[in-house]
Amino acid sequence: MEFHPSTDCGMSSVPKVRLAEGLEICRILNGMWQVSGGHGAVNNTKAVEAMQAYIDAGLTTFDMADIYGPAEEIFGLFNSQLKSSGNVVPALQGLTKYVPRPGAMERKVVEKALQRSITQMQVNTLDCVQFHWWDYRDKRYLDALGHLSDLQQEGVIRELSLTNFDTQRLMEITSKGIRISSNQVQYSLIDQRPSARMEQFCVANNIQLLTYGTLAGGLLSERYLGAPEPTSRATLSTASLSKYKNMIDTWGGWSLFQDLLITLDAIAKRRGCSVASVATRYVLDRPAVGGVIVGCRLGVTGAGQHISDSLKSCSPELKLLAEDHAAIEAVTRRSRDLMELIGDCGDEYRS
Repeated sequence: MEFHPSTDCGMSSVPKVRLAEGLEICRILNGMWQVSGGHGAVNNTKAVEAMQAYIDAGLTTFDMADIYGPAEEIFGLFNSQLKSSGNVVPALQGLTKYVPRPGAMERKVVEKALQRSITQMQVNTLDCVQFHWWDYRDKRYLDALGHLSDLQQEGVIRELSLTNFDTQRLMEITSKGIRISSNQVQYSLIDQRPSARMEQFCVANNIQLLTYGTLAGGLLSERYLGAPEPTSRATLSTASLSKYKNMIDTWGGWSLFQDLLITLDAIAKRRGCSVASVATRYVLDRPAVGGVIVGCRLGVTGAGQHISDSLKSCSPELKLLAEDHAAIEAVTRRSRDLMELIGDCGDEYRS
């Protein structure tokens, strides 16, 4: 796995990782799921304007999907504005996802979907397509991946990746000769399922893990330290909060979560950073993890602190020591086994 600091990231030096086919992306990615719905109203114009702050900070990699509402369109508008600004344009990376509905995966179906993303994102080639499939019993995901691999060879896409595939299917796909650059999975101090099986396979096959849910939708922060358990729609006001509160409940509940926050807060104070930075750095340091996807607050108040936390988490000045890991693991070892309760990565999306 090749990591090195960026030399063209604006005001800060954000470390990057090189994917299998050579694409360099930031190790902190700007996640655009929050514009897909369930996180409040989205104003496309304000969202486009807000993207500049991330670029100025050196956070030049955006993660989106064809099913994330206007995400690809917002990226495309910003991309177009950058190119027409007349200024020196920093390298911008756009990773999207192809999430087809069940059905025949003929080449023309795949081509049409990719062309739509190309048009929306206003690019000539897709930097990275992360493929998701809802039902493993329907083996046509292999047909789709075969076409994606062919289109990659033809230059339509640069990196071919997966989203929420488990280790068994990852092994199956690569055994067919399909080269996979990364797999996007949930990975956090709460959900450490990738460490059970997937990390080892990914390290052996030069496949990066791009992780989401690393901050549990914002629950892994000082804001919830000592806070009463959120249970109502008013206190779980976004899709992210609701989703990751359910994960915490399965993992061990609010009392154990408070023990974790107390531990993280003590580490953060010793290291001069935030709980969010510690939680992110813990996952960044895991084997096979190429990058962490942090929800992008496009046009939302408080984005400045959010960006600052992200930069701190990947700073070489922040190092988690053996004593920090021991303190964290003293809490997490008391949790339930999510591999046993849920299954491998992505199984929560499949019945």
